[in-house]
Amino acid sequence: MTTARDIMTPGAECVGENETLEVAARKMRDENVGALPVCGTDNRLKGMVTDRDIAVKCLAEGQDPKTMTAGELAAGKPATIGADDPVEEALRTMKEHQVRRLPVIDGHDLVGMLAQADIARSMPDKSIGDLLEFISE
Repeated sequence: MTTARDIMTPGAECVGENETLEVAARKMRDENVGALPVCGTDNRLKGMVTDRDIAVKCLAEGQDPKTMTAGELAAGKPATIGADDPVEEALRTMKEHQVRRLPVIDGHDLVGMLAQADIARSMPDKSIGDLLEFISE
């Protein structure tokens, strides 16, 4: 059984809940990613922030990314996957929440990120189309 830990990208970079969206955007640029987990001062996952969130919920609304914090956009509990959960569970979670990436949690610790692309790379070629259709329904 392939688990999330087997195919995740380890060492996910977090943005602090009190850090500004400007800092978050720079981290996204430096890491070449479109989403970051938002972690609290207790090092627990507080949510996710995406480049689209910054564009739509900050800039388009006339907010200042130099003062608005990542925590302000990280509303609600993020969808996650346990490190030792099977990949099939990750697929179900992605479909249910209509997301393409999941923070991977071991206990309360963020240990990595699992993206749709990670799953696709681990599957036989003939199954990749099914995966994309499954998540995008």
